[in-house]
Amino acid sequence: MQNSEALALTAALLAAASGLTQRIHDGVEARGFEGRPAYGFAFTRLAPDGATVTDLATHLGVTKQAASQLVDELVRKGYVERRPHPGDARARLIVLTERGWACTRAAEEAAAEVVREWGELLGEGQVRELRENLLRIAPYGPIRPTW
Repeated sequence: MQNSEALALTAALLAAASGLTQRIHDGVEARGFEGRPAYGFAFTRLAPDGATVTDLATHLGVTKQAASQLVDELVRKGYVERRPHPGDARARLIVLTERGWACTRAAEEAAAEVVREWGELLGEGQVRELRENLLRIAPYGPIRPTW
């Protein structure tokens, strides 16, 4: 692959990811939730069993202070709560509230809408193949916001 082709592929992947993030965010807001795309990146780490601020910081690629500020914001908005950590008396476990789970479901619905549109454009088989190929390239993420 020529450098120009690689650059075009890179630009297309970044544009698709950016567009997907924005469409999910817009869909979440249309379903009555407020926030910013970084919330969704945090929610992916908090679901299903919660995480510590340190775990969240590592997942997001930010400092513990930045993760703590994000958690404070999510607590104020009612998306998460702090609970005693079952295995570490010094730590707090951050878990999604029912509102947080509802927001997560709204994001899943919005994402599914976008992927259905991709299916209409490319065909179901091509979208399935795209998913399989992307999973081969990046099987475990990480999925981090661009701050």
